Amino acid sequence: MKKPDHSIQTTSSLRLLAWEITRQCNLSCTHCRAGARAGPYEEELATSECFRLLDHIASFSKPIVILTGGEPLLRPDVFEISRYGTEKGLRMVMASNGTLITHKIAQEMVDSGIKRLSISIDGANSESHDRFRQVDGAFNGAINGIRCAKEVGLDFQINTTVTLDNMDELASIQDLAVNLGAVAHHIFLLVPTGRGRNLVDRVLPAMEYEKVLNWLYEGQGKVPIHIKVTCAPHYYRIMRQRAKEKGETSTHASHGLDAVTRGCLGGIAFCFISHTGDVQPCGYLELNCGNIRHQSFKTIWQESEVFKNLRDLNRYKGKCGRCEYRHICGGCRARAYALTGDYLAEEPFCIYQPSSARKD
Repeated sequence: MKKPDHSIQTTSSLRLLAWEITRQCNLSCTHCRAGARAGPYEEELATSECFRLLDHIASFSKPIVILTGGEPLLRPDVFEISRYGTEKGLRMVMASNGTLITHKIAQEMVDSGIKRLSISIDGANSESHDRFRQVDGAFNGAINGIRCAKEVGLDFQINTTVTLDNMDELASIQDLAVNLGAVAHHIFLLVPTGRGRNLVDRVLPAMEYEKVLNWLYEGQGKVPIHIKVTCAPHYYRIMRQRAKEKGETSTHASHGLDAVTRGCLGGIAFCFISHTGDVQPCGYLELNCGNIRHQSFKTIWQESEVFKNLRDLNRYKGKCGRCEYRHICGGCRARAYALTGDYLAEEPFCIYQPSSARKD
């Protein structure tokens, strides 16, 4: 009997969905994948289309739905959408820059079913954060938004995008997250898309990447909040390498949920929907796999050729294609696409050289 090839996932369970419900934004961040601005933007999904999309999602899956933007709070019906998703049994969360959050808005989040709020902090103080966000007062506005969320009992996490410009502030930002009472600190490694293309020379070089990821590994368990790394899938390779060095036989025992997920989830357990209904593997991987105005979301998720390719690890190229850690890492497909034009190419910012023998 032929041994099954576990590198091909014929079906894939949707666990996480990021939905850009508007591209309008009140900030002008240097790294913005969407190049978002004040707007308005034409052809954004109408409220009825949003409800219909949530119906389709709930009909076959129960993912966490991240309402994001732009700035989602600039959409007048955002709480109607959140409440509708909640009533459908979906876990609704929101990603905001925090500057528009008042006590009243924070309470509306809770009342509409928002279970967690993420707010981005990209500098340890107002000078560095406001420079990154390109609007004076953005830091103080975000801190005030966090305090409002805390007052109404809404769990919040801090998101930080790391570049060469704020790499040395990462420890201080993490301390700030702890002191503010965040439940988690999610670290994003820059993918040069949108306005972020202008920061390609500020992306961490591969060796600096490795140092930051090892520092994050060493800090696990030393801070009282959950630390998660995004857009740096080789962290999951490092996690297993370091556990092996310490003689640990169970990465699950020492790393909990981090040990049962994988690096790049784009098109495998995660996808992105734009403000006009385009479906992509993730927000940074700018490949249109279909539009929910013309096809059902379920059909796109299950039948998109791009999604099928991402689920077939045998199609991965270069050292990613022969790496013994490809099942748990996969390389950043968006970074490969942004820098090579091929979303199946090897991860451009990984120093690891895989063994010649591939272990499926």
